[in-house]
Amino acid sequence: MIGFLTLFKKELVRFWKVAFQTVAAPILTALMYQLIFAQVMSRHMEAYPGVGYAAFLIPGLAMMSMTQNAFANSSSSLIQSKITGNIVFLLLSPITAIEFFSAYLLASIVRGLAVGLGVLLVTGWFGLPLPSHPIWVLAFAILGCGVLGALGIVAGIWAEKFDQLAAFQNFLIMPLTFLSGVFYSIQSLPPFWYAASHLNPVFYMIDGFRYGFFGQADVSPWLSISVVGTSFLLLSGIALWLIKTGYKLRH
Repeated sequence: MIGFLTLFKKELVRFWKVAFQTVAAPILTALMYQLIFAQVMSRHMEAYPGVGYAAFLIPGLAMMSMTQNAFANSSSSLIQSKITGNIVFLLLSPITAIEFFSAYLLASIVRGLAVGLGVLLVTGWFGLPLPSHPIWVLAFAILGCGVLGALGIVAGIWAEKFDQLAAFQNFLIMPLTFLSGVFYSIQSLPPFWYAASHLNPVFYMIDGFRYGFFGQADVSPWLSISVVGTSFLLLSGIALWLIKTGYKLRH
């Protein structure tokens, strides 16, 4: 386990050394979203019966921040190691593919959870109630970070330069996030976009996370946890296969 623990510690220290950028900045961004959207929209819409828009928005912003930072942690670390060349020291070390994968994944989850907790703390005074189903909150937080952390590993291995990684972020992660119901309930969408939202796994992360707080959701939390769990297993399998084969790592 010493190889796994050392790599895990290295990944934790890597993002914590610049916590102002990797943790504090996303929290501030989420607070700005909350201040602006809650001020503008709270008087015009009520997403769920008895749930004000300001409170409705908080879990979506927290999950958005968690997933984006989980993805950024693993993907940026891998692309930096590839470009600087120090990835060779990991590949030559007696560490298995599952240890390699687990260290990057768990560090991504830790960063995502740290950001998510910070978002909930600084925005909770807008009226967010205590979770009505805390187990669901924890399950979706961990699995949501796990899905994007695993996707970040895949992206970090695939990308050969920062431009490719930025394209991955801008053309996949951001559209999936902003079309997932962070700022609205999908019940308000036209039929086409309502149906399209059900193909977006990020929607199920956010909807299930909201259910943990309010006990209300657009779809069943069991369906959401099934979609998110399946996405996690699929992406984890792809990431492990890429690591084992050395795809874009061993040349």
